[in-house]
Amino acid sequence: MELSLERGRMRERVSEVEWETRVELAACYRLVARYGMADLIYNHITARVPDEPHHFLINPFGFLYEEMTASSLFKIDLEGNVIDRPDVPYEVNHAGYVIHSAIHAVRHDVACVLHTHTRAGMAVSVMDCGLLPATISAMRYHKRMAYHEYEGPVVDEGERERLVANLGDRDAMILRNHGLLTCGRGIPEAFLLMQRLENACKVQVDFLASGQPVHMPTEESIEKSARIMAPPTVVGRTGNEAKLGNWDGRREWSALIRQLDREDPSYRD
Repeated sequence: MELSLERGRMRERVSEVEWETRVELAACYRLVARYGMADLIYNHITARVPDEPHHFLINPFGFLYEEMTASSLFKIDLEGNVIDRPDVPYEVNHAGYVIHSAIHAVRHDVACVLHTHTRAGMAVSVMDCGLLPATISAMRYHKRMAYHEYEGPVVDEGERERLVANLGDRDAMILRNHGLLTCGRGIPEAFLLMQRLENACKVQVDFLASGQPVHMPTEESIEKSARIMAPPTVVGRTGNEAKLGNWDGRREWSALIRQLDREDPSYRD
């Protein structure tokens, strides 16, 4: 009953488009947990409020990802001020604010930012080689992967300038000795980029651990694969290549939402 009342109160004070974003973002948290990419109560996924571009939604520092709901998200501004808070006994993690506000402030094309501390992602983050374009999943990020050097826990607001400078106009970044980050034009795209990046990191850890010689594709095939799987904004694709390259995640997302709704639709509360 209490959860139902809170949902009603939250829905009454936000716009319809914000509520839709809240539901989609809560689903993203649940899916990150379902696919083994959560780290207890740490990390963050944020989404810009569509009709309030200087505000974004973020999780309370105390919820597991599997507990997230549409009503349990904080709305904060780019300076970290709380605009709307859920009825929870927690606040916002400062590190999450530092990383995500930096990107939302300068990348107006980005609607969602997703950050993880997975085992495979952290393993690749310490490899000098970074992500190798050795598999089809990894090739998507060829020459479009950003890297940011480790400066300690991200609590220094001065690091924001360096972080966004290193990200540039890319949609994926490896935070050295730290983890992974993706950003998308929508929540589905950010999730798909992270899920594919995580798989690429897992496979890289596996094949390097095998001790076998690594067979790399030709540079031509890597470039072709990267071009086909690039975002629609990338030029130089025609015909079937352009059709294959629409990586906005919507096709996969609809299937994943059906799965969530069958098993536990409480993220919608």
